[in-house]
Amino acid sequence: MSKLSEPLKALINAAHARPHTTPAPRNITTVYQRVASDAASKHVGLSAWLCASTAATMTLNSPDSLLSLYTLASSPDHQASSQSSSDSTHAVWTAELIRETGLKCIGFNGVPRTINMLNAFHSGLPKPIQSALAERIPRRNLSTRNLDATLERGRGLWSSIYRGFDEKLVAKLAQSHPDLPVHIIESEYGALFSDPPSDSSPSIPNVGRVLTSIVAVACLRAQTGVGPQVLSHVFGLRKAFSDGTAEGESEVQGGKWLAGDEGSGWLLRVVDEIVGAIGEGRGGTFAPGFGEKERAKL
Repeated sequence: MSKLSEPLKALINAAHARPHTTPAPRNITTVYQRVASDAASKHVGLSAWLCASTAATMTLNSPDSLLSLYTLASSPDHQASSQSSSDSTHAVWTAELIRETGLKCIGFNGVPRTINMLNAFHSGLPKPIQSALAERIPRRNLSTRNLDATLERGRGLWSSIYRGFDEKLVAKLAQSHPDLPVHIIESEYGALFSDPPSDSSPSIPNVGRVLTSIVAVACLRAQTGVGPQVLSHVFGLRKAFSDGTAEGESEVQGGKWLAGDEGSGWLLRVVDEIVGAIGEGRGGTFAPGFGEKERAKL
């Protein structure tokens, strides 16, 4: 295969295209500390505020910020919230929750951003944590034995989040492309957003029904430009409690409050604060467009 010319490589990596990840601002730990403190005052548990902060940070494409978040959340100060038996178990649990949240961000932010963020996150973790994470085996492999159950989980999650509008929404999506609802429900909601049954250690947390809605709201709010989807998932979070699906999983501390007007408003403002800090007032890098002075000349 022929090599790329130097001018072409330079254009690919041109500054105006913002090809690199976003550096962590100097005050990002303070921002996360403020989120954690405010969450505690409102009886919002670690899993909820950590999933929301992770999702927003993943969307902002800032791996160094994500490592700062991990350092804060994995500290002994937050060990009781994860019900871990030791500091080392809590540190692994925190890393697992962050990367499980990051995995689900694929469905909102896309594959490339998640690959780069999770790769950088893993590289920055302490070696003992990396070794512990290496013992984890995949659990989302599809086979003839689990395909029907995966599809059923996807349809069930879709119906729960969009209850009352689920069939109408499928029909509307199919008008855009017949395979659009097929991919969304089977591949995203079935294989990714819903959690497969697992006999794994309790040190490996699930991002279940309630937390998945929190992740959705955080990603989409940080992304900007997708207000209708933010609205849908705010309602989706409420429906986890109104239809009883939240009762079928481990309790998310503060989850029911986050599903109400006051709590959902708090969640959105937390995301806005993280976006403001990492974006340094310029917003995110998800799809900012090129300014007139930055656009490449043709």
